Amino acid sequence: MWEAQCPAMSESKKSKVAAKAPLGRRGFLKWSAAGVGAAVLGTAGCGGDEPAASPAQGNVSGTGPEISEVRLGMIALTDCAPIVVAQERGFFRRHGINATIVKGASWAAIRDSLSNGSIHGTHMLLGMPIASTMGLLGSPRVPMVAPWLLSRNGQAITLAHRFKGRVAADPAAMLPFVQEAKAANSPLTFAMTFPPGTHAMWMRYWLAAGGIHPDRDVALVTIPPPQMVANMRVDRMHGFCVGEPWNARAIADGIGYTATTTQEMWRDHPEKVLAFREDFAAQNPRTVKAMLKALHEASLWLDQPANLPELASILSRTTYVNCAPEIILPRLQGHYDYGDGRVSEHTHAMTFQARNANRPQEKYAVWWLTQFRRWGMVTGTPDYAGVARKVMRGDLYDGAMSELGYAHGGVNDEPETLFDGRTFDPAQAEAYATSFTTHGVRNS
Repeated sequence: MWEAQCPAMSESKKSKVAAKAPLGRRGFLKWSAAGVGAAVLGTAGCGGDEPAASPAQGNVSGTGPEISEVRLGMIALTDCAPIVVAQERGFFRRHGINATIVKGASWAAIRDSLSNGSIHGTHMLLGMPIASTMGLLGSPRVPMVAPWLLSRNGQAITLAHRFKGRVAADPAAMLPFVQEAKAANSPLTFAMTFPPGTHAMWMRYWLAAGGIHPDRDVALVTIPPPQMVANMRVDRMHGFCVGEPWNARAIADGIGYTATTTQEMWRDHPEKVLAFREDFAAQNPRTVKAMLKALHEASLWLDQPANLPELASILSRTTYVNCAPEIILPRLQGHYDYGDGRVSEHTHAMTFQARNANRPQEKYAVWWLTQFRRWGMVTGTPDYAGVARKVMRGDLYDGAMSELGYAHGGVNDEPETLFDGRTFDPAQAEAYATSFTTHGVRNS
């Protein structure tokens, strides 16, 4: 798996990395989640030392970006597209940014690179800057901000073939299999990509909606996105939640099928963000605005259906997602073959700009905090409004769009209803967080 991640790594270096990998199933999963490094796109070194991001001078006159040389992180997922397109189509350069795209091996590696200053900004799961700001779930306490939502929708839950025809969108159908495996002292294993992230929350929510406790009834493990398919192929897991194209890849490889998509769980849900360290954004506001303007242009381009074949071709490169364009493209276009006989045309597939997609609404951070509360990731009632306001920086988004003369949809604090019929009202966050029958709430 990691050889495919880093094809340019020398055999001697591969041997050294492999020698450090702990043995056994639990050790393997822990090692896989950590990743083996990050690749700097456009350079030869895969798995080499990452240089520190340097604050190269840009325009210090007060009109252009404070720094022009910027390093941005990404993970091999289709929804890295806005960053990739801003680079490949020249939108970053148009706004005075000379970007280097850094491909991370795992979300943990990406988080650490942002925390230690090796990169300036990054593609991130929405929950990650919240967890880092709060110092939760193993994250060092490094305040981060998210002034841009990169995407909505477009993730899925994949199940192994043994459940085909038995389990589809309704998680209650999985419960008997979970109970049988637990009684045999061999619990089913499900994977997500990072504990505070979007895939973890979708997997937890789906399982719990079927009466399955994700921390007590099954083994919930962390695997980097590009390694999901390989792990299911060798029977290390029974299901996973990840972004595209890896759900489609599991079907193409004949090892799994899509049980449900996340847009079926929560239509137009938030997914990835562009995140920065809070101190970087405060010290370089014009640089951040320049990147947001470039991403706006990229997002407009991405939501044009005629551009999607070109996008699939760009993303397919080894420097980006490293997956065949014919696997990437259909779900970008909303064409869903679930791999179990179901097919569907999705009008709310992966979205990059439409329906006010890019403004970082505070209510989304509030929802994440309700799930941190629900699963005992925080003790007691968190500062819902305070944390959401600190992380989801709509003011930075508004400022950049104002300078472009772009009129967006503004603040949205309306309630949201998920697939299980439960309605989330951001004004009643604590009541919502503590209302679930299946939970791990900790008050002390």
